[in-house]
Amino acid sequence: MASGTGTMIGDNENPGRTRANLDETIQSEKLHLDQEHSPGKAVQQDYCMPDVVTVRIQTDSDSFQDVVVKIERPTYQKPFLGGFKNRRTGVEFHNAGSQTIPKKLPDKGILVFHRETQTVFEKNKQQQTTNTTSTQMTKTGLYVSNKTDKLITPGKYITAEEYHKRRLEAVIVIQRDFRRWHATNIVQKLGEEKRLRLEWEAQEELRRKKEKEEKLRREHKRRLNPKTKGDFELLYHALELWRQEETEQINRTLTGAERKAALCGLLEQEAQLIASIGRHKLNADEENRQKAILHFLNKCAQPKRWKAYDGKITEMDTQFTLRARELLEIYCSISMSDIPQDERIDVLLTLKRTVKEHECKLTQEIMELIDREIDLMSREVKECNLEGLRRRICTLFLQFIKIPKFNPEVAKILKHQDLQYLIEKIWGCQSALSACSDLYDLVMVRWDKQHEWSPWNTILLTEHEADAHLKLCDLQKAYEAAFIHRIKHKHIWAKNYFAQIQAMASFLQRSENQTNANEFLIATPFPTGAKT
Repeated sequence: MASGTGTMIGDNENPGRTRANLDETIQSEKLHLDQEHSPGKAVQQDYCMPDVVTVRIQTDSDSFQDVVVKIERPTYQKPFLGGFKNRRTGVEFHNAGSQTIPKKLPDKGILVFHRETQTVFEKNKQQQTTNTTSTQMTKTGLYVSNKTDKLITPGKYITAEEYHKRRLEAVIVIQRDFRRWHATNIVQKLGEEKRLRLEWEAQEELRRKKEKEEKLRREHKRRLNPKTKGDFELLYHALELWRQEETEQINRTLTGAERKAALCGLLEQEAQLIASIGRHKLNADEENRQKAILHFLNKCAQPKRWKAYDGKITEMDTQFTLRARELLEIYCSISMSDIPQDERIDVLLTLKRTVKEHECKLTQEIMELIDREIDLMSREVKECNLEGLRRRICTLFLQFIKIPKFNPEVAKILKHQDLQYLIEKIWGCQSALSACSDLYDLVMVRWDKQHEWSPWNTILLTEHEADAHLKLCDLQKAYEAAFIHRIKHKHIWAKNYFAQIQAMASFLQRSENQTNANEFLIATPFPTGAKT
């Protein structure tokens, strides 16, 4: 492969030297080709084509041009494009190929030279070709056995109309049989659904009958032994229906004095029945109250429970649950009746030691009642005369149990009506300024807006009064001393009430410490130039 540039030879250049170089190059190439294609001759010398050669070409009748040709070494295998061979010398001559480097195709990102496009798929299929046969007939001197011959007679020819008619009849038979099978399945399914429906209706009828009987039994039991508020309402409703029926019967059958006498008798019966229902209601209320108290105390005494990762329930007693359980046992002991006198005295002494741990008006009253009962029992007073005293001791001890200061566990169970107590008891459900009692117009805002809201830093006002109050900068100048004194008194009342709650006690202590610190900072003079 060669590439070159041509230049004209000047007048001062020697064209013979260039021609000699060209002749020498041509002779060298010829010698090299002769040595290469002559198998019987030894190679005299190795020839290496130079990188640059000069070729003289004639451009006109009397002018020549020397062209410098640069030899480029091929970087690929030259393709074979055909050729011929000398029979005498055995030399092969190849057809000339292009001396231009083949253009490299751009990469399209698709693999085009792969096995699937270069593999020929072959498929073999057997075919029956025409086979020429001959038939041998019998003739004189030749016997052909007909033992295996078969007699074939032509059948009845079927026209296209007859063929399609037979197909239609077959289709009709198939459709008829399928429809019969499908209808049979539908009928069986409907029969099964009907049977299930009848069974369900019978069960529902039986269930409704049992529910009605059970309801009547419960109603009868509720009337004979009423327990709840609904039971007594049912009794009063039945009594009213009975009274109306009896009144109609008397008015329809009797007149004059007999009617009045019958009505008076009916009134006496109604009064007796009402009194009887009232006695049952008192007994039921007392029984329900005792059940509610025991349920409340048992709930306080229950240990803490949680489910572990393995599904097991873990229980743990705290000091508060143990305290609640101790108080529950004491309450159950003092609530028992018909126990020996020595056991009753032991229970009372245990109760006295328990409440003696806390000094307050309630515990002093309980201890006084305990001493009184012990003194009366020592004097052999009858049990029936001590019932009122014992009931009062139980009531006061229950009040002792419900105080979070003495039984911290009740703080999580009791529903403290804090805001209700604050509005109704302390502020009297009316505005502190105008005495407005419309609860829908009342709001509770901070008394001193410089501190956070708390039951002892609040005031109940109307919305208009609250807006004006929050704009005040100095309360001492805005209100009279008597009004401020009355508000401070209500704050002290609220602080004493909420101090009984354990959760509020710590908050109250923190608030008092912050107030004292602020007062100390205000009272302490700062040095000159100091900034607060």
